[in-house]
Amino acid sequence: MNPVFEKLHHICLVVHDIDKAQAYYESIGISPWIAYPPLAEYQELNVPNPTAFGKMQYRICNMPNIQLQLCQPSEDPSPQRQHLETKGEGVFHLGFEVADADAAEKAANIPVKMSGRRENRTGFTYYDTAEDGGVVLLTRSTNKPGT
Repeated sequence: MNPVFEKLHHICLVVHDIDKAQAYYESIGISPWIAYPPLAEYQELNVPNPTAFGKMQYRICNMPNIQLQLCQPSEDPSPQRQHLETKGEGVFHLGFEVADADAAEKAANIPVKMSGRRENRTGFTYYDTAEDGGVVLLTRSTNKPGT
């Protein structure tokens, strides 16, 4: 097993209406939801459309064994918007927690689709796995408070 993909952290669902999706999940007992911090914290960004990336809305629900994420892309072109328009609502990516974002990206040995890093080098990498694997895989190193 590739150690980069050992610790599943979250499942990200792309949706048309984040408020409606959140209300549905709350109605079946999946809550509480919180807004993900502004995406402006990424100093280094390798995405097709930084403006679209910055406009995406994310909400997260930390469940006992996994995090569920909702993502509502803006109308601007982005991989998330393209997924929504061509495949509809559903799973956009599976996210795996790693200790070191840069080391994980090298160790994965998979072409990179998008990435972002904070000043302290925590951040994310989306891999180009959807065509062959059916879903985008992502690694992330979580920003630790105070670092």
